[in-house]
Amino acid sequence: MHFSIEVFATVTFALLLNYSANPAFALPQKINHPVTIAKSQPIKDTLIVPGERVGPITRKTTMQDLIKLFGASCLVDKTVSGAEGIGSFAATQLNLNQGRSLLVVWSDNTRTKPLDVRNLGSAWKTREGIGVGTPLSELRKKLGNFKLYGLAWDYGGTILLDSSKLSRYQGKLILRVDTAPNASEKFSNDYQSVSGDGTFSSSNPHWKPLGIRLAEIIVVLNPSE
Repeated sequence: MHFSIEVFATVTFALLLNYSANPAFALPQKINHPVTIAKSQPIKDTLIVPGERVGPITRKTTMQDLIKLFGASCLVDKTVSGAEGIGSFAATQLNLNQGRSLLVVWSDNTRTKPLDVRNLGSAWKTREGIGVGTPLSELRKKLGNFKLYGLAWDYGGTILLDSSKLSRYQGKLILRVDTAPNASEKFSNDYQSVSGDGTFSSSNPHWKPLGIRLAEIIVVLNPSE
């Protein structure tokens, strides 16, 4: 299996963050320093621009910006564990309706620089119309015949963007697919045929009965150095 160090580093950092997400505290309704608190408003901008923004959340968005944009009542701060329980990261959950919820992971405890945005609801889409729930057939129309890692391991279902029409998003966007519920039991032979730490073509016929859909999007805003 051959892939660049840059791809491996990006995927390792982003995908092995174990967001078991232990809540640290919920933001209080009263803030002890001057800040404009916005009432929660429906988000009309649900566009994902890999490496740049997720709706109004950009590379320069701070915690105070989130409060102004969404209102404190929608935000819950969390501490999430790193790979294999090593280290921890500050994160903020945005509880928004109509498939717009997401999780912002910060570079440090100051919450002034976002590393990435993940746990995106189905309302968030790229310009190509890619979002959580997009079926494999549609992904192939938009990405071409790409490669992806086999199922049932740490990087299972991760699409190799450098093998697709969207190679320009490499290092900026991470896409992972998963099977329909119980597909591993109903179609065990097919499931085993596309499992493990190898790469498989998206045209492999064993994917078809598994009900493959996009299960996770991670938008990298400020890559870890």
